Amino acid sequence: MKKYTYTDKKDTRSGFGAGLLEAGKKNDQVVALCADLIGSLKMNDFIKEFPERFVQVGIAEANMIGIAAGMTIGGKIPFTGTFANFSTGRVYDQIRQSVAYSNKNVKICASHAGLTLGEDGATHQILEDIGLMKMLPGMTVINPCDYNQTKAATMAIAEYEGPVYLRFGRPVVPIFTDADQKFEIGKAWMVNEGADVSIFATGHLVWEAILAGEKLAEEGIDAEIINIHTIKPLDAEAVLKSVAKTGCVVTAEEHNRLGGLGDSIAQLLAVNNPTPQEYVAVNDSFGESGTPEQLMTKYGLDADHIVAAVKKVIERKNKNA
Repeated sequence: MKKYTYTDKKDTRSGFGAGLLEAGKKNDQVVALCADLIGSLKMNDFIKEFPERFVQVGIAEANMIGIAAGMTIGGKIPFTGTFANFSTGRVYDQIRQSVAYSNKNVKICASHAGLTLGEDGATHQILEDIGLMKMLPGMTVINPCDYNQTKAATMAIAEYEGPVYLRFGRPVVPIFTDADQKFEIGKAWMVNEGADVSIFATGHLVWEAILAGEKLAEEGIDAEIINIHTIKPLDAEAVLKSVAKTGCVVTAEEHNRLGGLGDSIAQLLAVNNPTPQEYVAVNDSFGESGTPEQLMTKYGLDADHIVAAVKKVIERKNKNA
């Protein structure tokens, strides 16, 4: 198992803020809009540098999406910012009609996604957003794993033509990817090569998958770990190549097991290479208040649950051998 270490922890939303500032420096067409959550979205530095390129919409998320769609007609590259629940569920009609249907170049940037929002509870912990967004034709869906990758992804989508949903979070997590990385939309990242099982993880669950891989290695299980930061378009080539080698799959995500990364992998495998698969995801329920650590454990999203899923799927594979 390849060894990953870290010297610092930061929230992925701060990676978005840093990436937005850099994107603004590179391209004067980049603009930002916020629905009364500047501090939470870490937009302060962009606003300080480019006050004339920022619009405070207020608590009017549907208006924000409509304004952003209109700004693209004049050549602007709008980045909208609010919590993931408000970025998707509250404004789904506006996204479908004004952005996706007409393929507008809007970057929908969503913080505080998933359970790790923590104490704010179920009303704010959206676990359906990846499913909602990946079903929209033409929508790219990205869920990076740490501060550096989120910063790189933010800069990359500024150069990409078309609607994008960028998902990130509130808790501080280890920074373990390269600071100077080149983010390739739709290209999976091989975290660790292995032969016994394929673990496809996204977002905060990538680090948990690494911890799980270390525990599995101590038991003689050689896990291949792949970071699926772009859920749509899915890197089908990377998935199928890995599964052809290992013969079984675990998917890991901070999302409902219905409609997320696991479903995308399962659909691909059902058509191309039916394979035993286990899900590490929220099992069709809402969240609740608690610390991120408490919730990740209670809802089965930590390294120990990934280890258990791996053992279960390998047992299934061996029964079918």
